[in-house]
Amino acid sequence: MEKSPAEDPSQAGKTEQQGAESNQPRSGERPDQGAAPAPDHYTPASQSHHDMSNIDAPDVPNAKYRHPILAQPPEALTGLKLKEQDRVAAGVTAVIKSMEFSWSEGGLQRGTKGLLRMNQKDGFDCSSCAWPDPDDHRSVAEFCENGAKATASDADDKAAGPEFFAKYSLAELSRMTDRDQNNAGRLTHPMVKRPGDNHYSPITWPDAFKIIGDELNALNSPDEAIFYTSGKVPNEPAFLFQLFAKQFGTNNLPDCSNMCHESSGSALSPTLGLGKGSVTLNDLHEAEVILIIGQNPGTNHPRMLSALQKAKRNGAKIISVNPLIEAGLQNFKNPQDFMNPLRALGALIGDGTQITDLFLQVRIDGDMALLRGIMKHLFEAEELNPGRVVDHGFIAEHTTGFESFEQNIRNTSWEDIESESGISRAQLLEAANMLATKQKIITCWAMGVTQQRQGVQTIQEIVNLHLMKGAIGKPGAGTCPVRGHSNVQGDRTMGVWEKPAKEFQDSLGKEFNFSPPYEHGLDVVDSLKAMYRGQTKVYFSFGGNLLAAGPDTEVIAEGMRKQKLTVFVGTKLNRGHLVTGDTSLLLPCFTHLDIDMQKAGHQMTSCENSMGVVSQNKGVLVPLPGQMMSEVAIIAGVAIATLGDKTNIADWVAMTENYDVIRDHISRVIPGFEDFNEKLRRPGGFYLPNGPRERRFTTKNGKANFSTTQLEKHHLEPGQLVLMTVRSHDQFNTTIYEYNDRYRGIQGERRVLFMHRDDMADRGIKAKDLIDITSHFEGAERTVEKFVAVPYDIPKGNVSAYFPEANPLIPINSVAKVSNTPTSKYVVVTVVPTAVNNEKRVKSREAMMAE
Repeated sequence: MEKSPAEDPSQAGKTEQQGAESNQPRSGERPDQGAAPAPDHYTPASQSHHDMSNIDAPDVPNAKYRHPILAQPPEALTGLKLKEQDRVAAGVTAVIKSMEFSWSEGGLQRGTKGLLRMNQKDGFDCSSCAWPDPDDHRSVAEFCENGAKATASDADDKAAGPEFFAKYSLAELSRMTDRDQNNAGRLTHPMVKRPGDNHYSPITWPDAFKIIGDELNALNSPDEAIFYTSGKVPNEPAFLFQLFAKQFGTNNLPDCSNMCHESSGSALSPTLGLGKGSVTLNDLHEAEVILIIGQNPGTNHPRMLSALQKAKRNGAKIISVNPLIEAGLQNFKNPQDFMNPLRALGALIGDGTQITDLFLQVRIDGDMALLRGIMKHLFEAEELNPGRVVDHGFIAEHTTGFESFEQNIRNTSWEDIESESGISRAQLLEAANMLATKQKIITCWAMGVTQQRQGVQTIQEIVNLHLMKGAIGKPGAGTCPVRGHSNVQGDRTMGVWEKPAKEFQDSLGKEFNFSPPYEHGLDVVDSLKAMYRGQTKVYFSFGGNLLAAGPDTEVIAEGMRKQKLTVFVGTKLNRGHLVTGDTSLLLPCFTHLDIDMQKAGHQMTSCENSMGVVSQNKGVLVPLPGQMMSEVAIIAGVAIATLGDKTNIADWVAMTENYDVIRDHISRVIPGFEDFNEKLRRPGGFYLPNGPRERRFTTKNGKANFSTTQLEKHHLEPGQLVLMTVRSHDQFNTTIYEYNDRYRGIQGERRVLFMHRDDMADRGIKAKDLIDITSHFEGAERTVEKFVAVPYDIPKGNVSAYFPEANPLIPINSVAKVSNTPTSKYVVVTVVPTAVNNEKRVKSREAMMAE
């Protein structure tokens, strides 16, 4: 066996397998999971503490008059055209769009090279979603349309360098659309905005590091700094980022998980012992029934459709639960079929593969009631067929809390179930009948569940369903939270969390010979509140765009303006870089796609996908000319400038020169990463330990725990509606690629509100009318103006809009219970024609100007 590159630098960057061939993950097999579970870094509900105090509603409509730098996207409309909703996802159009984006952004050569090496065993990990790659064979084109867009954006051959920032002030840049900001080109030079400046200007890296070190060391307490992490950051720099923050002395490590799947971890950890899903990609292929709840795979995780197609061809039934009937939940034309002579014709004509067998168009936040209805039917079926529906053997051996759970479900009335879910008892019986005699059941969910006010409790009901059926810890069965960004799950595994486990901190302190902080830090919502109140002075963003991702946009903006220093590490310009503290640094880094050459050679990093597979990420394109640095080098430079002789400078230098040194540290700190350097070089990577996958439930009592939840009823005042925010198809997270959403029939506009036709008629609103939307929470109001009404197939009483445009409506004080996740999927609103507010608007602005 070859030596680890940490011992032999000549091996740096090599991808040859170093483990035995028999240890490779294979389709249908269960790789050795190891003795210790990987840390899930989630705290049970009883140990969670959040700032529950309120912040007053900001003056959203007038913010653009108070501040020359816009925190919200411009209100100028771009020309809405309405078309019929698509019933089929992917197909020829997806192929064409993939090529258009790739070649227009990076050029023919760079764009094609990037696509062909994306998600390959010796290539780089897609910077888009965290959907897993096949263990065995991978196609030449192992990517989807949105992955192609993300890679094309990363491969952009245009530069946004010093000349660009000299030309445009921050105010002028803020009046660009989010799409045009992203399309300005790659950031190539470190830039600074000094107090009083209205432009970014060039700065040297040493001077930038000195500014950060000086400001951090001038704080009264390390807790006056916030260190935010994006899910695009690979494992190695993420590990160093949390190490630096803890050596500095704080656990203020909010990350994008706080806003997406925190509810999943908060529900899964106390019930199953691990805050991650329990299935593999191969399990999806074997499943008999798949439930897809609160997820739109056609736009947000398109490669998942290939797995669903394979499951369907193997005989699986699929139940989809969503307020919107999405194209990807209806039919799928697999672009890979174009290369198969037997399937090419079917990929060109017809509707492709039908995905959903039963669609339940649930009301927003009605999923818990729906799940209770299904389980109530299952208990009734068990009475008629004793021992055939409920797995009493599994329950007796592996679980606790069943009796209380069962009584809770039986006591739930059908009236409450139907009124809260919007689904009839007969439809729920149809779903229950599909599940009744099956045990190979997988439930997939995403932010349509986690961002509800009852998100944690709804996921606990998902777990309850699996436990009563014994549908976990066996091939073809288990839980599947579908994560967003490429390494959002890996960052948490690496210790990026505001509430780290004591065991993790002990191990980290021992490895690096320091005393880490143990007091819990601030998550996203609590960080934003602290910033708004002026309780912090430094905000350091390691990727991402918190301004556009978070709730209550104007509250975030005001908090940013109160910081003495804001630091943004990124690859492309976004709106979050423009709303700054007194001093602001914009530091350009490499993408997954860029070749990262260090002293030891071509470096690679790693990412963990949604199903716990860690695989390599090795860039393939020469970076654009400029002064970009790797994320590892940036964090090392900041750490050395800030900590000085309080840290081991030689170690930071060694970790920068050879990332295998970082991985050797990780292997001694985090269970499951033993022999990290060797295992990472196996083609396809390796699986992390996963107790629930093997029916080892590492909860406090060693059992899987049923939950007894409380079903909250909705209460709306006359005229009120419930809003949820969603992505468009030409968007990934906060990155806007275009103004279109072809699956939903939207072209040329993003400021739209999807409404039921009856709700429009009740308010005297016609298609394409201009409207204002006002959210209502605990007596406070927030209003956004100049949206366009679009009639749509959505449950009556529900409406939907895109983020970040609708984010100013989401109150920072409105969060999911336990997880503290912003309730982007439950916002109470009223809608009126724009003309209704004109007189009120004029008076408000006259009063503001007179102040």
